[in-house]
Amino acid sequence: MTPHAGPGLPPALGGRQGRLFDDETLTPDGDVGYRGPTACKAAGITYRQLDYWARTDLVVPSIRGAAGSGSQRLYSFRDILVLKVVKRLLDTGVSLQQIRTAVAHLRERGVEDLAQITLMSDGASVYECTRADEVVDLVQGGQGVFGIAVGRVWREVEGSLAELPSETPAVPGVDDELAARRRAVRPARSAS
Repeated sequence: MTPHAGPGLPPALGGRQGRLFDDETLTPDGDVGYRGPTACKAAGITYRQLDYWARTDLVVPSIRGAAGSGSQRLYSFRDILVLKVVKRLLDTGVSLQQIRTAVAHLRERGVEDLAQITLMSDGASVYECTRADEVVDLVQGGQGVFGIAVGRVWREVEGSLAELPSETPAVPGVDDELAARRRAVRPARSAS
């Protein structure tokens, strides 16, 4: 964990891994998932990045993970929000190690005031600011070089996903369309 930035300044982020948000009611539509290509388009990342981040547990799809050859990961709105924040942090030069720490901290924090959070960084550390005076203190202290307003990213992701395809995850014990088709074709083949 990076030490405090100085008197009156917000601490650098640190924490453990887990879900980014626990309150399901704050998701725009908790019953909808997005496949990898849609998540990539909404977050502005490549499929290679998406795959790497899922395999290294940076951002794991919370609706459905990969379960073997041909399976499709299914990402929630919140997962895509995190993907876009990660992309923004990478674009500004923050290391993956610092990004992992920031994502872990946000997971611990929850979403009560997520729209009010601004992530600030000097390129080495990431700081969470929830008040304008914290942002000013960081900038005056030389720590803040750039900031990411999470609430604004939230709105951007919402707008992008409104234009992209989504799907409702299969209910456990109920076949999806592909499984139903396969089951219908198998008896016909065995009859001949």
